[in-house]
Amino acid sequence: MKHFLLTAALLLLSFATPKAQELNCKVTVNSDQINGSSKSVFETLQQAIADYMNTTVFTPMQFSPNEKIDCNLFFTIKEYNDDQMSGDLQIQATRPVYNSSYTTTLINFKDTKLDFTYRENEPLVFSPQNWENQLTGILNFYAYLIIAMDCDSFAPHGGDEYYERLGVIVQQGQSSGETGWKAFEDTKNRYAVLASLTDPSTSGIRDLLYQYHRRGLDEMVQSPDKGRAAITETLTTISDIQNKSPMSVALSMFKDAKLDELVNLYSKAPVTERSKVYNLLEPIYPTETERLEQLKKGADER
Repeated sequence: MKHFLLTAALLLLSFATPKAQELNCKVTVNSDQINGSSKSVFETLQQAIADYMNTTVFTPMQFSPNEKIDCNLFFTIKEYNDDQMSGDLQIQATRPVYNSSYTTTLINFKDTKLDFTYRENEPLVFSPQNWENQLTGILNFYAYLIIAMDCDSFAPHGGDEYYERLGVIVQQGQSSGETGWKAFEDTKNRYAVLASLTDPSTSGIRDLLYQYHRRGLDEMVQSPDKGRAAITETLTTISDIQNKSPMSVALSMFKDAKLDELVNLYSKAPVTERSKVYNLLEPIYPTETERLEQLKKGADER
């Protein structure tokens, strides 16, 4: 009887334990390009999005406050008419590096297909199964993308179930008829982002996320040479993906997030290693000759 009561109590406790929220999201809504209208709607929108991103529980995972994923959403509203807003959205997310105070950029991407309806003081409602509206669809997409890529960086294909959720959101977006979700509508819309991370020809990006972050950056505190060697392997993968699909948006996302970091990482490497990495990066970043030259010179020659 005691065993039964103890089991029952533990079950009740498990149901009573709240699921932890995953994101520490800073939201900015910039409406400088909008003239002749009240700014209160944009202030309300900013607060509503911040509340939504920072209070919605997106997954069953448990996050302590210091484990939350740091991210930024920067909305630039360029047009506003009858509750209809359009512009672009910059998404950034970072990841801490093990046993250090250093954080690395995981995502740095601009969505230029931002188009949604928002009425001032309208509540934003999270529904894990249903499509509520375009705005919450966009927020859900980037919340799950941030979580999925973060999970991939800690374990091989650790974000699998969240990519599946992204697939459902994209299908719902396509059925809604809203912009930013359709195949072939744009090479960098939300459909293209998901496709580039899950299509067999370019899905190596997901393996690269683990190799670069967990086996590379996280190892560098204890063994800089070992960590850099793991990162160098990822550059070969990047070259292969670029040869197969040079327009891959996931490839572009990785490149935009990592160039400055790569230059800094290899600046103190031996000359032969820097030369090898320079030769790998030059075709990947053909328009970034000036920054790559810093790598070639090394830290002592800057």
